Amino acid sequence: MSFLNLEQLPFVGMSYEFAGEKQGAPFSAYIVTAKPGQGPPLHTHPYVEVAFTLEGCATITVGEETHEVNDGGIVVIPANTPHRFVNTGDATLRQIGIHASPRFIQTNLA
Repeated sequence: MSFLNLEQLPFVGMSYEFAGEKQGAPFSAYIVTAKPGQGPPLHTHPYVEVAFTLEGCATITVGEETHEVNDGGIVVIPANTPHRFVNTGDATLRQIGIHASPRFIQTNLA
């Protein structure tokens, strides 16, 4: 059992990183705090990811589809599907990306 505070997690780029394998959990998560214009490059994972938008506005591309998501938006991203998001709002974007893997596996495409 682990009890953690968000600030105890590594902060890389624009996200706190919860690596499940280090915490005895079967999943991992990025806790995103992206500034306007920020977002990762187009990439894939060999597992499903679910992105929960808590605050802000983002444009998310999954495969050939692009949608705007706002507070409360949930996007299910199939395994091996190219995807990315960018904060298209004027405030901080807060998202949680749940990865169906105890460790992060990401292949950047751009």
